[in-house]
Amino acid sequence: MLAELTITELQAQMASGELTAQALTEKYLERIDQIDQGGPTLNAVLVVNPEAREIAAALDAERKEKGARGPLHGIPVLLKDNLDTADQMPTTAGSLALAGSIAPRDAFVTEKLRRAGAIILGKANLSEWANFRSTHSVSGWSSLGGQVRHPYALDRNPCGSSSGSAVAVAANLCAAAIGTETDGSIICPSSINGIVGIKPTVGLVSRSGIVPISHSQDTAGPMGRTVADATVLLGALTGLDPRDPATASSMNQTYTDYAQFLQVDGLRGARIGVARNYFGKHLSVDQIMEEALEIMRQAGAEIIDPVNLETVEQLSEPERVVLLYEFKADLNEYLAQRGPDAPVHSLAEIIEFNEQNREQVMPWFGQELMLLAQEKGPLTEKAYRRARAKCLRLAATEGIDAALAAHKLDAIIAPSNHPAWLTDWVNGDRNSGGSAAMTAVAGYPNVTVPAGFVHGLPVGISFMGGAYQEPTLIRLAYAFEQITCFRQPPRYLPTLFG
Repeated sequence: MLAELTITELQAQMASGELTAQALTEKYLERIDQIDQGGPTLNAVLVVNPEAREIAAALDAERKEKGARGPLHGIPVLLKDNLDTADQMPTTAGSLALAGSIAPRDAFVTEKLRRAGAIILGKANLSEWANFRSTHSVSGWSSLGGQVRHPYALDRNPCGSSSGSAVAVAANLCAAAIGTETDGSIICPSSINGIVGIKPTVGLVSRSGIVPISHSQDTAGPMGRTVADATVLLGALTGLDPRDPATASSMNQTYTDYAQFLQVDGLRGARIGVARNYFGKHLSVDQIMEEALEIMRQAGAEIIDPVNLETVEQLSEPERVVLLYEFKADLNEYLAQRGPDAPVHSLAEIIEFNEQNREQVMPWFGQELMLLAQEKGPLTEKAYRRARAKCLRLAATEGIDAALAAHKLDAIIAPSNHPAWLTDWVNGDRNSGGSAAMTAVAGYPNVTVPAGFVHGLPVGISFMGGAYQEPTLIRLAYAFEQITCFRQPPRYLPTLFG
């Protein structure tokens, strides 16, 4: 049985000869066919890698001849379909505008995973264009892949934009997955689907070869069923990349092995601040958080309460300005790198394609954000520079940095999100209660871990810190996870109250 096996357990079975990468890959492909494409029809996987079996066989032969490359040798993982793969799989961002388009080279993240011996099992469905198309979008829906469904209650929304990655991990369709985040796109779907998500510091993981929204906030990150699994994946992704200047700031700040920070007693002596301004909006979530605080106290943590991050209330408008400017500039640059054979070459051409294919691409919601972005000028404009400076001041200097320094904190905690809402193609998302904006805008790390359930729907707790504080957050999150063990596999209920 594949259900809930960790990367460490899978490696142990392959090392003993009980399991091969080829057999493991076959089992995951069968499960995708049975559960994702059939059965409850989760719709989490856009495409499976036609070379996966062949790659697995080669890795088995290599293990027999030379030994394993490391902890990811022979481990099947899924990539969100905005990460380039120069193979037989298209990279589409879920859009019909890029259907069938093959990237000219691997993303840096893809290269690193292949080098580590991971098997790219396939591409995960997502919110189209990473959910930067419409002001009334439905998370987890793409014109190419349709709607990703929540594995705990199929009529609920899986959140986005890394919807397919989160659902695939939750449903044991892969050992782990890669998602991307601009603001909440790893944290929200991880929390809502009952898994662990690590949103790294911007610069820790290269963005080259990833369909962009914002070079200020974009990052790829690992999603797993356990902190240890996500940590193994994170270590494989780090490294300097000349194609992404942001990685220069990570020099001497990264690790290739984050497992050293997995400490069962990691909460002992930690100073943890409580961002109370994210409480008071959902009674059941508040109760889960109070229980989590008591668990951490019992584990030896010192809880400083409250440590509010109130500057978040002023972030929305400047962040929106920054994202609109950067989306146009960054996407145009990325599409230019896809070369002349790409079906679209600019944001303007995407907008035109969407209009010409309105019935298929925009049956439920439009492209308001794309139209607003297209109106923006170059990144040299004062409006952009003022907005970016304000974002950094509110989120970092006067936000997270100020709170950590004033209270000498190891981390700040908050509810990751409220439980999943009903998917509604007519009215769009009803997401509320998310706490990801501060770390997203500051470019700081955030780790979400399962913290309990509300009427059978998972809820996560976020551990947030300053730049390159992943080791501390991993230590705290792992200790909390080991004490609580809240993770439970989904039951694929048609509805909660039917």
